Amino acid sequence: MPIVTEPPPCVDDASPRDLPPNTMGRRRWLRAAGIGAGLVAAGAGALLARDWRLFQSLAADPHDVPDHRVRLPAGKPPMVIAHGRDPAANVRAALEKMGGMGRFVGRADKVLIKPNVGWDRTQAQGANTHPAVVAELIRACRDAGAEDIIVTDCSVHEPERCFQRSGIRAAAQAAGARVILPSQAHYVDVKIPGRFGTWPIKQPFVAATKIINVPVAKHHGSARVTAGMKNWIGITDKRRSAFHSALHETIAGLAQLMRPTLTVVDATRVLMRNGPVGGNLADLKPMDMIAASIDPVAVDMWAAGLLGATPSQVPYLKLAAERRLGRLDFKALGAVELSTG
Repeated sequence: MPIVTEPPPCVDDASPRDLPPNTMGRRRWLRAAGIGAGLVAAGAGALLARDWRLFQSLAADPHDVPDHRVRLPAGKPPMVIAHGRDPAANVRAALEKMGGMGRFVGRADKVLIKPNVGWDRTQAQGANTHPAVVAELIRACRDAGAEDIIVTDCSVHEPERCFQRSGIRAAAQAAGARVILPSQAHYVDVKIPGRFGTWPIKQPFVAATKIINVPVAKHHGSARVTAGMKNWIGITDKRRSAFHSALHETIAGLAQLMRPTLTVVDATRVLMRNGPVGGNLADLKPMDMIAASIDPVAVDMWAAGLLGATPSQVPYLKLAAERRLGRLDFKALGAVELSTG
């Protein structure tokens, strides 16, 4: 996979409908999302032999993760910070300022939304992405005409309980998305830039035509700050502990691999200490903000600032900027702030 050599583009007149059509059809997307295996397991009419062979081929071949970035038209800010007590209203306002979800998602798109659902914690404990932020993004994608919307993550704690206690499973399904747990997904081998070589990741991350990263901003005991780029560790639950042997290099490598359409950082309730798991409400600070950006480095730097961290204290930010994956100075990027009341 080529290494990105230029910062993410932010000015162009192209919308998703102006971009070349994705060649992956609905049936291949369903297979890659794990639906084919689900049909077999449920006994809902065996797949034809040739379809199953095609699925096995898709699972076995080495893969690259496509570049999911899009360009914004001139005059639309590449980053918006929205303040207000209603998380959904903050998401709506930020998207509207950037030109609406239609600038990012088109009618043929298969959208993957990646929240942080790592922990067996409630919404009030702030260890996972706020379900209202996830649900509003799903509704926006649906209104933009997305063909399919999947919400997934590889939880650290028991996934079924994480998705249930966080409120994300119920919110995502009510908003019109399908939730895929690690046990329901297939994996494909993908080469991660850096020292880790080939690694199995969940197939939906390879099959999607658009990816929206929706992390929660919080303290992390090893990385200092976790936000968008750190959230990519959740693309796999296979041998994941090895990532921590060179955590900052790993995060930068994953940022080279995963080039999302949009990053939306949830800072509704920020875990200031004892992250990433948390559990003590005294460690939380209500901030009532979200930030949306096409620059994953800039929006993570904003999140780091909320926790009082500098680039020198978060080495993966500097590594990502040095690899020209984005800019550290989100204010120079032209970030716009607004209030939703």
